[in-house]
Amino acid sequence: SEQGLVHMPSNISFEEASTLPCAALTAWNALYGLSDNQVTAGQWVLTQGTGGVSIFALQFAKAAGARVIATTGSDDKVETLRKLGADHIINYKTNPEWGAEAKKITGGRGVDHVVEVAGPRSMAQSLNAIKISGVITIIGFVGGFTKDQPGFIDCLNHLCTARGILVGSRTQMEDMCRAIEGNPDKLRPVVDKKTFKLENLKEAYEYQWSGQHFGKVVVEIA
Repeated sequence: SEQGLVHMPSNISFEEASTLPCAALTAWNALYGLSDNQVTAGQWVLTQGTGGVSIFALQFAKAAGARVIATTGSDDKVETLRKLGADHIINYKTNPEWGAEAKKITGGRGVDHVVEVAGPRSMAQSLNAIKISGVITIIGFVGGFTKDQPGFIDCLNHLCTARGILVGSRTQMEDMCRAIEGNPDKLRPVVDKKTFKLENLKEAYEYQWSGQHFGKVVVEIA
């Protein structure tokens, strides 16, 4: 149906635009999906890792004037995160209590938004980082599963909202595309320097699974 189509921003490439319907829209929904709790200038946003959703969330948050605390497990990715605007970077491998560290960075107030992509293994730290009335948007579980994880009562104990989402709406995507088209320098999609041909699809998946990528992994279809 033609109702399922959205105009891509006119000033980005097809490869860049291919990253928008899933990762970018999910990040946009995480920060703008609640009408009464959207990201605003001066707020604190915590992102996890350097995958597509997290990088888009970093870009969208900075464009809104928010401050970003980014986590990563690789010191090699710190400088690139800094170039994209991350105000503070925490290595979650060398600092497993990164939730408390993030809260300390905010002066003890806590972060306004957590874009939670790691899942059950990191939720306890996200709860430690969040402020009263803050929002943890649960997107994925790239960190794997564990039976030892927080429960619903922890939302009460931390007085926060935990929200699960799957991508976003067409209206949200249209809003997002207008934002990208109007501010391409700050919001240009980050595509990993290594791209793949369709015949190398298996290698593309293996590369992403290895965690070596930064931003989105793109497969070119001739």
